Amino acid sequence: MKLTRKVREILSWYEGDNPGTKANLARILMNGKLGGSGKMVILPVDQGFEHGPARSFAPNPAAYDPHYHFQLALDAGLNAFATPLGMIEAGADTFAGQVPLILKVNSSNSLNREKDAPTQAITASVDDALRLGCAAIGYTMYPGSDAAFDMMEDLRELTAEAKAAGLAVVVWSYPRGGDLSKDGETGMDVVAYAAHMAALMGANIIKVKLPSDHLEQDAAAKVYKSEKIKIKSQAQRVEHVMQSVFNQKRVVVFSGGAKKGAGSVYDDARAIRDGGGNGSIIGRNTFQRPREEALDMLGTIIRIYQGKE
Repeated sequence: MKLTRKVREILSWYEGDNPGTKANLARILMNGKLGGSGKMVILPVDQGFEHGPARSFAPNPAAYDPHYHFQLALDAGLNAFATPLGMIEAGADTFAGQVPLILKVNSSNSLNREKDAPTQAITASVDDALRLGCAAIGYTMYPGSDAAFDMMEDLRELTAEAKAAGLAVVVWSYPRGGDLSKDGETGMDVVAYAAHMAALMGANIIKVKLPSDHLEQDAAAKVYKSEKIKIKSQAQRVEHVMQSVFNQKRVVVFSGGAKKGAGSVYDDARAIRDGGGNGSIIGRNTFQRPREEALDMLGTIIRIYQGKE
């Protein structure tokens, strides 16, 4: 695999990582139709754990089958497929080596009743990721939760173990819980803070939600105003998130969120592209649609990141 100049540049930002971790990061960056461009689209399918099977897959019953998602990621030419242990085990042999895999090692579910202290259980291991041929592990932390410090300590240990084994680390950094308002979960100051924390924790790839122009923290709002930080447009807000991760020296992908109209999905992708983001991690907006419609949508998103639409 010959690396492009852009991928070599990205790898140079991770000065503390070993060759194994960089090789696996390169596997993700070089795979699929966006391979080598520094842009990426990842398919995440952890919604069954988070929301339940019917809410996740009933809109497109073919998606109950784990092989459906492997094949969708493969046929769409995506950079990677991220999912919990059981789903990877259900297709790892059939699809071995065909698409980089990210093993989601912690998960929550909608049956628990934690509000102030949302957290996730560790549901898989670094050994599982190695056994199944994964390129990376994925971990969710909830900045703002009363349980956030425990989650950070777990992430620290998993990150050290994963990187020692030559795996890359993807961190879902989703603010929630504690005193955060619902608007605050996607507030500009809070999302930028969450992305920065993930970078400080050693993430190779960071996943955050697209921020709104809401400012949650009074102290932060004063700085945004006094320093005239531009956050009016979605592209400006993406640019500020990228500035917050070591001045664009970490890879950041943005969540697609709940299913919505195709036009909104494409507008999001253009804003991510124009703001200098690295791409999208998009699940329900694709796999809940019929296969051909999902492939068309993913193809359009890829062309947007290629600058063709």
